[in-house]
Amino acid sequence: MRNTKLVCIGLGHVGSYVLTYAMESGLFAEIVTIDTAPGVAHGEALDQSQSTGVPGTDYVDVRAGDYTDCADADMIIVAAGASILPDPDNPNARPDRAGLAKRSGDVVRDVMPKIAGQTRDAIVVFITNPLDAVVHLAHQTVDYPVEKLFGTGTMLDSARLRWVVGKRLGVDPKSVTGYMMGEHGLTAVPILSRLNVQGTGWEDLETWHGEQLPGPEEIKDAVVGAAYDVLNAKGWTNAGVARSALEIARTVMLDQCSVHPVCTRLDGEYGLPDVSLSMPAVIGREGIVRRMPPKLNEWEIEQLRASADYILATVEKMKP
Repeated sequence: MRNTKLVCIGLGHVGSYVLTYAMESGLFAEIVTIDTAPGVAHGEALDQSQSTGVPGTDYVDVRAGDYTDCADADMIIVAAGASILPDPDNPNARPDRAGLAKRSGDVVRDVMPKIAGQTRDAIVVFITNPLDAVVHLAHQTVDYPVEKLFGTGTMLDSARLRWVVGKRLGVDPKSVTGYMMGEHGLTAVPILSRLNVQGTGWEDLETWHGEQLPGPEEIKDAVVGAAYDVLNAKGWTNAGVARSALEIARTVMLDQCSVHPVCTRLDGEYGLPDVSLSMPAVIGREGIVRRMPPKLNEWEIEQLRASADYILATVEKMKP
């Protein structure tokens, strides 16, 4: 039985956290780092390799490499590309991830042919922003199996939704079942019609809580704002999205068939055009096993359509 292998492409704030969590996960015997700055790929790998000498640490064969290492990879996680930056003149600003479209488009057109030239079997997971447009362009750039190429999508937005609701109700966020759909960004849609705490739905939660709960627009603003609270405080976000990527890695490598709201190319759901966005999907060893589109109310469908339009407009901005 051959070793399990992960390739991490892009070792910036997010990619370095992905590498750290992957080293601790026990999922991979071999990890290869790739970055446009070879010294960064080598340094991150060497740092992590030396750490395996610490007692109680699992040994992982980690090293810098190149795209030929994708040929026998089980998973490839792509965090390459630029990050949005805080506005120094406005500490409360919410810079749009779509502003990275041009640069990220160049990254996709560079990275995807190199991956596809080596493999069409590995599960490829993107983190690069603007995430949904990036995933869609990746599919347009190469003919890679749809079920094997997707993005972390609204996994992080959904974690923030559960955190926001949990804080409001005074319960552990993990006791909240709920998710965001659509874009990973400003147009993400909270699906409150399906949110519950151990089976108790939104309206019943309001009764249980004893006071009025926020409406969907207020919840949406709170979830979107949670990201910028981190960005404007420390200059970037990385922990939550890296954990999301490793949760995907876990359900893939262990074939858990877990359901997560990830960014995938749709096939006519909700009558939407050809677009990539987040909805719940069953994820296993072969990638996306099956999408699980929930029944939505009118507000949610309207918001999802607006989100899809926004993603497609961002894809247009990525053209060379």
